[in-house]
Amino acid sequence: MKFQNTVICTGIKESKGEYEGRAFSSTTFHLIVDVAENSSGRSIGAVTRPFKFGDATEFEKWAHLSKSWPGTGLPVIADFEMVAGAGNDTKLTLLGIKPAPQQPQAKAA
Repeated sequence: MKFQNTVICTGIKESKGEYEGRAFSSTTFHLIVDVAENSSGRSIGAVTRPFKFGDATEFEKWAHLSKSWPGTGLPVIADFEMVAGAGNDTKLTLLGIKPAPQQPQAKAA
């Protein structure tokens, strides 16, 4: 199942280099998601989870925000795919991500 949601991105990390003769290149987005309930108990709140998307060049699309990144994170529109995993688990994959349109500020009276 594919779906789109507005979520908060708390950080973005570029990874690029070589390890044991193998090149690697990725960008990881840290997104706030709800804490899932499980068979051992209930839950409240949210956590940050890493989602890889694209190679290290994806980071360049966001690099201009480095000096103005809000401490509370940045609202983004994320495209996800959810598929059944092993047992009762589900796997959530990030398919696309872009900054959410900014809402106009209300004028002070």
